[in-house]
Amino acid sequence: MADYLVIRLGSDPEQAASWIAVDSNGTRRSSLVTGPIAEAAKDVADRSVIVLVPATEVLTTTVDIPVRGGARLLAALPFALEENLADDVDNLHFAAGKRGESGQLPVAVVSLEQMRVWLSLLDAAGLSAAQIIPENHGLASIPGTVSMLVAEDQIMVNDGGDNEFVLQDAKPSDVLALFGALDDAKRPAEDGALTGAAPAHLLVFCSPADEERFQHDWNALRSELASVDINLLPDGILPRLAVTVAAGRGINLLQGPFGPKTELARIFKPWRHVAMLLLALVVLGFGGKTVDYYRLTKDEAALKAQFTQEYRAIRPNDAREIVDPVSTVNSVRRSVGAPVASELFLPSLQQLGQAMQQNTTAEIEAISYRAGVVDVRLTAPDVATLDNIQRIVSESGRFSASIQSTDQVGDKISSRIQIREAGA
Repeated sequence: MADYLVIRLGSDPEQAASWIAVDSNGTRRSSLVTGPIAEAAKDVADRSVIVLVPATEVLTTTVDIPVRGGARLLAALPFALEENLADDVDNLHFAAGKRGESGQLPVAVVSLEQMRVWLSLLDAAGLSAAQIIPENHGLASIPGTVSMLVAEDQIMVNDGGDNEFVLQDAKPSDVLALFGALDDAKRPAEDGALTGAAPAHLLVFCSPADEERFQHDWNALRSELASVDINLLPDGILPRLAVTVAAGRGINLLQGPFGPKTELARIFKPWRHVAMLLLALVVLGFGGKTVDYYRLTKDEAALKAQFTQEYRAIRPNDAREIVDPVSTVNSVRRSVGAPVASELFLPSLQQLGQAMQQNTTAEIEAISYRAGVVDVRLTAPDVATLDNIQRIVSESGRFSASIQSTDQVGDKISSRIQIREAGA
C-alpha cells in the first residue's frame, strides 16, 4: 500500500495550493492543508507526490489509433488529433492514458508553455512530482452513471465511458443537456404509456452551498433521470479527487519530453572510483598480455628462422615449409638410425589410452610397433566408435591416426588403426 501527497494547484500560480495525504486504498492520512505551495514540501516525507492541475488548462479527448504505446504512440498522437485542435501541435504536449473497453484511447492535451510553468513552480517549491494529472480525472468514472462534480465556478462531468469534460459558469441541467444525458428521458406516448430507454443515474459531488444554490436544478433533474444522488463535500473537493487519483485513475502528463529520465550519473556516482580502478586494472592486464604475446611471437619467429637455417644446412634439397620442428627433428634422427621409439611409442600409447577411455565399448586386441608406426588391432560395436578413436588420437596434433581396414565379425567391427608421428 503506497502513500501519496496529493497537491491541487489553482488556476493562478500565485494563489495558495491545497494538499492532503492519502493511501492507495482511499484512506486519508492527514487533514486538508491550504497555504503556499513551498510549505507542502514539509509534508512529503517518503510519499510520492501527485499534482492536480486545473482542468480548464487541459483538453481531455479520445482517439482510435492502432499503435499500442511507447514513443511511437506519443509521436503519432499529434497527427491523429491535428485537425481537431485550434493550436499548432508543435506548441502542444500530448499524453496517453489506458485504453478503454471501447477501444478508444484517452488523451490529454496541454500547451508546452503551461507544462513548463507548472514544473518551474514545483521546482521552486522543492517538489518533485511523480504524476501530474488534470483535476477532473479525480472524478471517478462509473459505468452506466453520469458523475458530476461542482467546484467553484466549474462543473466536471463524465458519462462513465469515454466522454468527460469541464464547463464554467453553467448550470447542471445545461451541462447534462449539452452532454446528451437527457436525450433518453422517458416521454408519454399517445396511449399514455412511457417510451424511450431508461435515463441515466446521476451521481453528484458538491459543497453544501452549491447543493442549495442549484436546488431547483436538482429537483428538475429528478423528474428527468432515473435517480439523482447528491453527496456533500464539507471539506472541499480535494479529498474526493485525491482518493480517486491515488487509486490509479487519470492520465499522467509526465510523458515524452517531460517523462522521468534515468540519471545514470547519479546512480553510478558512488561507484565511480571503483569503476575507474577496475578499468585501470583491465587496461593494465590486457596491456601486459599484449606485450607478452608480442615478445613471444618475436622469439618464436627468431627460433624458427634459426632452426630452418640449420635444417637447410643438413638437408639442402628439402625446400618444404617446416611446420612442426619436433617432427622434423625426429624424421632426421630416424634417417640416421638414431632411436626415437621411446619418444614416440609411450606418448602414442598415452594418447590411445585417452581415446579408449572415451569409447569404453571398444576393445584392444593387439598392439605392435615397427619403424616409427604403431599398429593397433581392436574391435568396436560400430564404425562411429572407430571414427571417434581416430579423431581423438589425431586431435593431439603430435600423432596422425588412420583406419587401415575394417571387417564385420559377428555383431562387431574388427579394425586395424595405424598411429604415426604427424608429418612423418
